[in-house]
Amino acid sequence: MFGVYASLITNYTNLKNIMILVVLNEESAYNELTSYEGGILPMAYQTIYPYTNEVLKSYNNATDAELEEVLTTSAALYHQWRQEPAATRKPILHKIASALREHKAELAKIMTQDMGKLIGESEGEVDLCADIADYYADQAENFLQPVPLDTAAGKAYYVKQATGVLVAVEPWNFPLYQIVRVFAPNFMVGNPMILKDASICPTSAKAFADLVLEAGAPAGSLTNLFISYDQVEKAIADPRVSGVALTGSERGGSSVAAAAGKYLKKSTMELGGNDAFVILDDADWDLVKEITPQARLYNAGQVCTSSKRFIVLEQDYDKFIVILKEAFAAVKPGDPLDPATTLAPLSSAKAKVKVQSQIDQAIAGGATLVYGNETVDLPGQFIQPTILTDIKKDNPAYNTEIFGPVAQVYKVANEAEAIALANDSSYGLGSSVISSNPEHAQKVAEQIEAGMTFVNAYWMSLPELPFGGVKNSGYGRELSALGFNAFVNEHLVINAAEK
Repeated sequence: MFGVYASLITNYTNLKNIMILVVLNEESAYNELTSYEGGILPMAYQTIYPYTNEVLKSYNNATDAELEEVLTTSAALYHQWRQEPAATRKPILHKIASALREHKAELAKIMTQDMGKLIGESEGEVDLCADIADYYADQAENFLQPVPLDTAAGKAYYVKQATGVLVAVEPWNFPLYQIVRVFAPNFMVGNPMILKDASICPTSAKAFADLVLEAGAPAGSLTNLFISYDQVEKAIADPRVSGVALTGSERGGSSVAAAAGKYLKKSTMELGGNDAFVILDDADWDLVKEITPQARLYNAGQVCTSSKRFIVLEQDYDKFIVILKEAFAAVKPGDPLDPATTLAPLSSAKAKVKVQSQIDQAIAGGATLVYGNETVDLPGQFIQPTILTDIKKDNPAYNTEIFGPVAQVYKVANEAEAIALANDSSYGLGSSVISSNPEHAQKVAEQIEAGMTFVNAYWMSLPELPFGGVKNSGYGRELSALGFNAFVNEHLVINAAEK
């Protein structure tokens, strides 16, 4: 880890007791520190293209004075918005959606250079962000309607109102989507947002924040700040901030949730997953063959809801292994800006080191290497798609999220064993059930301990579908009406004299 930051440390040799504060995101916890003689080294916000390892852009860290200025501006906007109907913001959010589509090629390239995803996937992400913005612009007034309550105590209802400034701590794997799914609903609710994005995708965060302002949103609507974790906690502690949303690692979420709890701030946590892909005895195997590759390899496997544990009945096990090996062998690694590339590099050198370490630990712990784990002869941060089997409960991989193109395949004797294995995890984000019988699929799906189960699909995200998990995958929901209500005040109003 020290080597990653060596060039930065040379610029701070006049300081004392340098400590490197690792970014809050899905590949590491914020409290992983490295001591060095000097002072405190802030997070380094840089775009390093994972295919060439070239530093494309670097950004200065925000100061405490800049944070204070943003808090002041955002709080003033919150009070202004409380006096204005959501309808006044609707055309602005539609304009943001239009601007996203208009600048799709530019934004997609920025995302790919920030974290390495395939250019086609980046373009699809921009389209989804535009759809989310349009969805909340169109639905907000309906979602904000007062809700009548049936009571003999009087005429009662509750109104949904804004609560204040939010802090959003977002990861790198979906550089725009992660921001938009928090920003869009809260813009319509009337909660201004301060963004602390992952340090490896700063150009994406800046580009979207600039687009929001250019679309006509007032200053303070969304402010991107290149701040440290200490400054994140300072913002959470501020009385002008009402809540915090985080998407990231389990340890990072625990740390931010602790800060939110300390200062009595509402929080939502979208954390990791170790999603099960359960193939039932009546599965359509043409469908299995079609969807399995994307279930694990989309975004180079760096998706919290991607299928990571493939659970197969013993009579179908050998057939599935053949399908998976053929799919993994067919990928074409290369420059993610080239549309012909089908396997992107991982997001950073650190991400590659972590995934390779997890593969090595799994094999050392008794897992069988069925395919992959060979060097990819390219300059980028590539991990060859890898298949592991024979993973026992005492193997480190059994209950660990591997954030890369690594598939774990489990053989089970029957359906009950498949369900039990799917639920034997500290995570509970997404899951998939594959069956040609809708009633059978639904019966099994409802027994999975997860926030989301996709029948005959690997995973999906749409504006109207709630996103979130249970257990160590976090709490709260984003997207849909549930996401809209995440940071609203359900304000009861009752007139006891009117019955």
